[in-house]
Amino acid sequence: MIYSAEQQYVDEEKYPGATVLIGNVKMIHAGAVLTCKQALFYQKENFFKALEEVVVNQGDTIIQTSDYLDYDANFKQSLSWGNVVLKDPEMTLTSDTLQFDRLNQKLYYQSYATIKDKTNTLKSKNGNYYLETKKFTATTRVTVINPEHNLVSNHLDYYTDSGLTYLYGPSTITNTENENKIYCERGFYNTKTDISYFVKNAKLYLKERTVEGDSLYYDKKKGFASATNNIQIIDTVKNFVTRGNYAEIFENNDSLFIIKRAVAISIVEQDSTFIHGDTLLVTGIPEKRIVRTYHNVKIFKSDLQGKCDSIHTDQASGITKMFKDPVLWSDGNQITGDTIHLLSDIATEKLDSLKVLNNAFIVSKDSLSINDFNQIKGRNMFGKFLKNKLNNLLVKGNAESVYYNRNEETDSIETITKEISSNIEFTLEKGQITTIKYLKTSEGKTYPPSLFPEEDRVLNGFVWRENEQPKTKESIFKKDSDKKPPQKSDKENIKPSLLNNPKKNRAATFFNKD
Repeated sequence: MIYSAEQQYVDEEKYPGATVLIGNVKMIHAGAVLTCKQALFYQKENFFKALEEVVVNQGDTIIQTSDYLDYDANFKQSLSWGNVVLKDPEMTLTSDTLQFDRLNQKLYYQSYATIKDKTNTLKSKNGNYYLETKKFTATTRVTVINPEHNLVSNHLDYYTDSGLTYLYGPSTITNTENENKIYCERGFYNTKTDISYFVKNAKLYLKERTVEGDSLYYDKKKGFASATNNIQIIDTVKNFVTRGNYAEIFENNDSLFIIKRAVAISIVEQDSTFIHGDTLLVTGIPEKRIVRTYHNVKIFKSDLQGKCDSIHTDQASGITKMFKDPVLWSDGNQITGDTIHLLSDIATEKLDSLKVLNNAFIVSKDSLSINDFNQIKGRNMFGKFLKNKLNNLLVKGNAESVYYNRNEETDSIETITKEISSNIEFTLEKGQITTIKYLKTSEGKTYPPSLFPEEDRVLNGFVWRENEQPKTKESIFKKDSDKKPPQKSDKENIKPSLLNNPKKNRAATFFNKD
């Protein structure tokens, strides 16, 4: 150690073991130069205590100022306190107290510090700064602030040269422009590019959506996010949730798609509708939102199930359209057609009406037998729901029906009736037909069971698809076997019989519950 001063003296009574240095004090040790107004040098311990306007220069890169500094030359350790300011080419650190391990080129503090670089301002209660790697490890009440975002954490690593941040505890990043937020408990964030990646309890809070997943990637500038495994996307405007194991969100286009066990969930009065497909695509602002579900689509609701190849839902109009071999099950009734439309009340989001377009067919199975069915078919079918139950049904164009009457007391078949009419209207109660109205002249006949023509027991186009019905919300993810349901050419293989009617001489029980 080399030192100099304008005045030097020894006062063993007041400063035992020390040399007192006053005026333009300068100390040089291992490449560092210290200047101050006063100092005490303990030669035996190789210890230097600097007082007043302390300045330390380490090479050409680090300058530190403080009111006081203690320096142990043997271990190259210093303790500075009082208005501490340290600068290097990448950042400026201010604190009340700062320790410097010159041997390992590490700064550390335990009573709050502020670090400013070209991009960010970092504050924390405790922290270490490694000069060689330009890395801060900050813990306890950590914040990183710049004009575009605020980051709050309890533990992070921050690199001043690259702006990279690694998060190791509960952390929240808030966009100062639109108040979007990201929460995670482990992740990575580039403060210069606004690209982040999180791998533990990741949640992204957008203006109209909350995105959760095991891992989450987000590019704020592009407005793009992707999530992987156990994903849940909550629409904060609508009672609407999507789930799956991979999703991509395009914030600027108000759209997202989700695959791998994808399911859309609509919540109405604690009764959720689950729609699963290979791919879910959601587009548009909430007022004009469209939900498309593609391939192997299944629907489950406590009182309504369905299946088709694809679904198109317009949340603004409340219309859901089912395409390609669609089928619905409601109150024990199977409904099929070329296309099925479900219409919901926009205000209440409850089911309002039903349209079955082209080759409309409705079948119900007798609860007392295995292969007995009531059937109604026509060109188109229109239904009305009351409290989510099918209440009224109008068959328009080439309407045909086969129905059975059982004796109320004996459950034996009394008659079988086949009717043909242009239009037939049915009223239902608890899934069972209570009245039938023929709107135009009909052709029909009622037979005793023994005289009913065998070829009329099953209407042309009849297919029973019960084995495809999802009966629990978990079963919507089950893939169907490749075996196709019986087609109309197989009707001779279906054993016809008669359905019971619990009320004597009442119209047929087309819609018995299972």
